[in-house]
Parts: sequence; C-alpha cells; structure tokens
Amino acid sequence: MNENLFASFITPMILGLPLVTLIVLFPSLLFPTSNRLVNNRFVTLQQWMLQLVSKQMMSIHNPKGQTWTLTLMSLILFIGSTNLLGLLPHSFTPTTQLSMNLGMAIPLWAGAVITGFRNKTKTSLAHFLPQGTPTPLIPMLVIIETISLFIQPMALAVRLTANITAGHLLIHLIGGATLALMSISATTALITFIILILLTILEFAVAMIQAYVFTLLVSLYLHDNT
Repeated sequence: MNENLFASFITPMILGLPLVTLIVLFPSLLFPTSNRLVNNRFVTLQQWMLQLVSKQMMSIHNPKGQTWTLTLMSLILFIGSTNLLGLLPHSFTPTTQLSMNLGMAIPLWAGAVITGFRNKTKTSLAHFLPQGTPTPLIPMLVIIETISLFIQPMALAVRLTANITAGHLLIHLIGGATLALMSISATTALITFIILILLTILEFAVAMIQAYVFTLLVSLYLHDNT
C-alpha cells in the first residue's frame, strides 16, 4: 500500500532509455497479415469486425471522406489494442499519457480542418457565424466558434486520457483494498474481490468503447469538412 498510486503511469525505462517506442509498436504484432487461401479464426474474426466497424463508420462519408478509411481503421485498432494490453498486470498503457493522445488528436483534427478549408472554403467559414446572427453579436460568436474549434483536439485527448486513467486508478485502489482486507475480514475481502472482477470486465468494455468513440469523433470532424 506504500506504492505510489501513479507509479504505473510512469514511462518504463531500461538503461536510461524510454521503452515507449517498443510498447507502441508491439500491438502491430497482434494483427498479422495472412497469406493463406483460407484464414484462421482469429484473422477471420479480425476482418469481420473491421468490415462491420468501417461499414458503420464510413457510410456517412462521400468518396473524398472514404479515402480516410484505412487511417481510421488503423487508429481504432491501435487505440483498442493498447488499451487492452494496458489491462495486463505489470504493463504500461501509452494512452494514459496526455502528450501521446494529443499527438494523435492534433494531426488528425488538423488534417480534417485543412481538408475542409481546401475543398469547402465557404462552408467551413460559415461555421464561424450561424445564419441570422444579430450584428452586435457577430464578433463574440466568431470568437466563441473559433475557441470551440481549437478545443476539439484537446477534448479528444483529455477524454481518452481521463477515462483510461480513472479505470486504472480504480483497479489499483480496489486491488490494494482487497489485499489489505484479507487479514481483517475474509467476507469483506471476497466482496471487494468480486467488485474488482466486475470492474475489470467493465474496463475491458471501456477500453474498446473509448477507441471507438475517439475514432468516431475524428470521423465526424472529417464528415463536417468533406
């Protein structure tokens, strides 16, 4: 119980070198490319899920927006796999780092916004000033809409960071409480352990849902600009 509560969020180091790059690259090994005529069950399930998500997410896009399909599917696979791997004992979750999530959110958001200004300049500029706005409110509304536009990538990154970090902290706290209660009351420790198992199952769902929400919001930003 004397362990630092945030020790699991510290970037692991070996010989003074950060291992974040290796950790980030590791999930790609879980999705091999099959060269067989008949795929195994894992690859078949993977392809079915990708087709289901891509069909649901990209159906609202025009042909220009659908060119982002590979990028968005790679994004949801990466976030989902890193979130799930972070639930393993003694592992590190890169998506608990706000800097990394900003590194994903800002380029994707900027690409979508720049695409909108290139292809639909008038429509993109019209978002800054709703139709029928009274003249005295025009400067204030332009400032508010500009701020809301630049807050979008921050909201993406903070949402993902907060949800994953909160789940890990709860698991850490309840796990520590279970160990402490084992020597005091076995019944209370058992109840706490059951809560820990249920919370872990919930965190598996949250890991996948947050990957989907992050990618879906990027998709919606792209839809508004294509």
